[in-house]
Amino acid sequence: MSNSKSFRHYLERPGILILPGVYDCLSAKLAEQVGFEAVFTSGFGISGSTLGLPDYGFLTATEMLYSAGRIAQSIDIPLVADMDTGYGNALNVIRTVEDAIQQGISGIILEDQDWPKKCGHFQGKRVIPVDEYLSKLRAAVDAKGDSDLVIVGRTDARASLGLEEAIARGRAYFEAGADVIFVEAPQSAEELKMIAESLSGIPLFANMIEGGKTPILSGEELAELGFKIVVYPLSGLFAATKAMRDCLQQLRSRGTTAGFDNLLSFSEFEAVIDVPKYRELEGRFLESG
Repeated sequence: MSNSKSFRHYLERPGILILPGVYDCLSAKLAEQVGFEAVFTSGFGISGSTLGLPDYGFLTATEMLYSAGRIAQSIDIPLVADMDTGYGNALNVIRTVEDAIQQGISGIILEDQDWPKKCGHFQGKRVIPVDEYLSKLRAAVDAKGDSDLVIVGRTDARASLGLEEAIARGRAYFEAGADVIFVEAPQSAEELKMIAESLSGIPLFANMIEGGKTPILSGEELAELGFKIVVYPLSGLFAATKAMRDCLQQLRSRGTTAGFDNLLSFSEFEAVIDVPKYRELEGRFLESG
């Protein structure tokens, strides 16, 4: 079964699917090794880790697809990738969808922000007219053909146009062919409940960002409200950044990492990146000659 088909299977079964955010191949492999069934890449995480820049639309389509594609190919579980606005009009969206499928990506998020977009929890977002987004969404649905690619229709209308408009857009996006609906950045648990009640029967996506505009709820709490997918897109990135900063601060201040406990051993890291596998291959194909 393909990863995309597996992901569709996960959406059809009871319960909620919890996806960790990953931002490179290493973080994706760790998520797979600890037992997650699928992973998620965000524009915020890719922009921060590859460019050292905030999620202000600096990433090009090529950069995003290259990063997400490498991650998808490094693991054996589905990857859902943030593809921002699709990087242009309906024709550009077709190219983005075709490339995502070719890269082995199992699901994409397509949002209705104006370009250049911003992180969904930043100020100053703008959204495009509904009809303009629907043309892009329909193009995406057509471009995926008979593949099992999952399309997540995302609206950022809550910030500038209010929750009622965001919910109305979510319903329209589902009717136009989106498989899952993502109303970004609701500002309270009550708003999350309103979204779930208003869009009952539609697979819903929730985004939990520590320090963001939406309160952090558990997967169990979100499942009770009626959500199908919840992502924690930046938790791993924030944790890794803190651990790395702490390590570097000790090295700078003490001149050594001795006594710093938050490190894998050399052999533990070898296991993460499959060194034993490649040692065995080396023995079979190189040393035998």
